[in-house]
Amino acid sequence: MAGRDASERLVGYEAYLEGYAGILADASATGRRLSREELASRRALGEQAADAGVGLRALVGAHMAATRAHWPTASGASADDVLSAAAQALDAFAEGYERAQRHAVRQEEAARREFIDDLLYGRSDLGRLAQRAERYGLRLSYEHAVAVARGTAAYEEGDLVLREVERALIGRFGDRSVLLTTKDGRLVCVAPGDQEDVLAYFAKQAFAATAGGQVGIGRPHAGPAGVVQSYEEALNALDLSERLELDDPVLRAADLLVYPVLTRDRQAMADLVESALGPLRQARGGAQPLLDTLTAYFDCGCVSAEAARRLSLSVRAFTYRLERIHKLTGADPSDPVHRYALQTAVIGARLLDWPTKPL
Repeated sequence: MAGRDASERLVGYEAYLEGYAGILADASATGRRLSREELASRRALGEQAADAGVGLRALVGAHMAATRAHWPTASGASADDVLSAAAQALDAFAEGYERAQRHAVRQEEAARREFIDDLLYGRSDLGRLAQRAERYGLRLSYEHAVAVARGTAAYEEGDLVLREVERALIGRFGDRSVLLTTKDGRLVCVAPGDQEDVLAYFAKQAFAATAGGQVGIGRPHAGPAGVVQSYEEALNALDLSERLELDDPVLRAADLLVYPVLTRDRQAMADLVESALGPLRQARGGAQPLLDTLTAYFDCGCVSAEAARRLSLSVRAFTYRLERIHKLTGADPSDPVHRYALQTAVIGARLLDWPTKPL
């Protein structure tokens, strides 16, 4: 009965046990260790089994069954020698199996990274890219939106932060055709354009996992090129946040469209900044303190008391600065007629990094 059970466990696995009975008999008869060639043959069979997708657990069982079925009966073969030979053979087999698996994982990681690079930069044939995307659950004929999160550190595939965000997304939404990855040290989430809740939840989780990082969210766009466009919008939102010193945890490209419009004609914006704010250079200490005054004033809705608090100034000192700006530029920040031009110029100065950099 036991012999029949062992034979049944061998069915279908004979190809991966080729030569095993002979190795077992010869090695156990003399008590020697397996030769280099014998170990190499076991590793090669292990690799073949892994490439074929056969489970290692079943293969271990097949080896045990083969050991029982081909237990050496020659004189001088002790149980220890037989088991030692079997253990060496199985260890080499498992080594080859694991090596093939690691190679497959590296190949898969390389293919995934290549796909992500092509997807976010649009560097591949769009038809082929769409076919490859289906493997990762993306249908590029539909609209997709991209969110990008940055933190204080650079993140890579396999980092704890990425795994935390991924677990949270899967736990909340399951499989919703969402691609979560990293690019240039940032977390990236690609989701269907009609599932705003996914990106909003990603932003919440990424903010927590990155210890207070920022997330930029691009607008939904259709097609493979749409993913690239949404990704660039998300990056631009983060760039604008840095240049304008915005501290919002989530920045939506749709809410920031005015800024690209303002800088589309860089020369015109530079002329406005020079004309409206250039005279501030004549102030003691240069233009920067008065530019900071205008920035705080406009950011808090033109409330002098709040702006003074943000700059750690008295209201009287702050009011004096506004009067100085009026005298130097000829424009009164409190006058609605002058306010729009001054505020636009202040935004332009922040976008162009003036006065730190020359226009």
